[in-house]
Amino acid sequence: MATKIATREAYGNALAEFGVDSRIVVLDADLSKSTRTEIFKKKYPERFFNMGIAEANMMSAAAGLAACGKIVFASTFSMFAAGRAYEQVRNSISYPRLNVKIGASHAGITVGEDGASHQTIEDIALMRVLPNMVVISPADAVEAKWAVKAAIEHDGPVYLRLARLAAPVVFDESTYQYEFGKGVTVYEGSDVTLVATGYMLHKAIEAKDVLAQEGISARVINIHTIKPIDKDIIVKAASETGAIVTVEEHSIIGGLGSAVSEILVENCPAPLKRVGVEDKFGKSGKPDELLQMYGLTVENIVAKAKEAVKMKKA
Repeated sequence: MATKIATREAYGNALAEFGVDSRIVVLDADLSKSTRTEIFKKKYPERFFNMGIAEANMMSAAAGLAACGKIVFASTFSMFAAGRAYEQVRNSISYPRLNVKIGASHAGITVGEDGASHQTIEDIALMRVLPNMVVISPADAVEAKWAVKAAIEHDGPVYLRLARLAAPVVFDESTYQYEFGKGVTVYEGSDVTLVATGYMLHKAIEAKDVLAQEGISARVINIHTIKPIDKDIIVKAASETGAIVTVEEHSIIGGLGSAVSEILVENCPAPLKRVGVEDKFGKSGKPDELLQMYGLTVENIVAKAKEAVKMKKA
């Protein structure tokens, strides 16, 4: 069985590892134990600031520090980063293109028992519409680590979408190379392409195996950078396999599914099915039960893939 590590855990470890760069400053909105920025705090206490339960103020402070030449990581739950502080992110960070990295933990419905008020299923949509904002959704702990490094090296705002729930480690740290804005073909296939992001990548891989048993060859692509998105890898997959299924722990409106559909319509029209949250709020419950309730399952990915293949042949 694959090792399971939450991307938020990898985020905290990466901040501590790359924090040797004295320009890096970390802010947190009184959630450092949950966002795992406490790991950085223990190593570099002089560059860590608990801003309290005041997320909008934290984003404004982050903007001020960035304007003074710092590389600032502002961390809180994704609901508060993308929701409560949206105006400050828009006007104080994205508009002036400041060097603030938003560590948005506890994204999606796998937050579990915290319920609809904390389950952000619209944050990708909110962030990808902002000019200058980069949106990254790492699939596992290895990718999360190198995403943090890429965010440090990128001059400008970055939204890092991180999960509470531990996910299987898909990539080998000794060989994995994170390339900013480039999708990763995890497995080749010829009949349909499963385009996944974040926590759902490992389920897309499992679906690929089920489809293979039924004689359907599925390509699996990991889109870790949702903006700027890798248009070329998607167009290539659509032209070669003829059908696409997007897989995300986010609303099907405005997220990965929307981004991919925009590319297909303008460049290479092909049948598309979307696996994601169907225009609903979350509920309180155990993560696995919620994934089942909202159709974020291997079985649903397989079903959607079959539908997409049939559309191709129609």
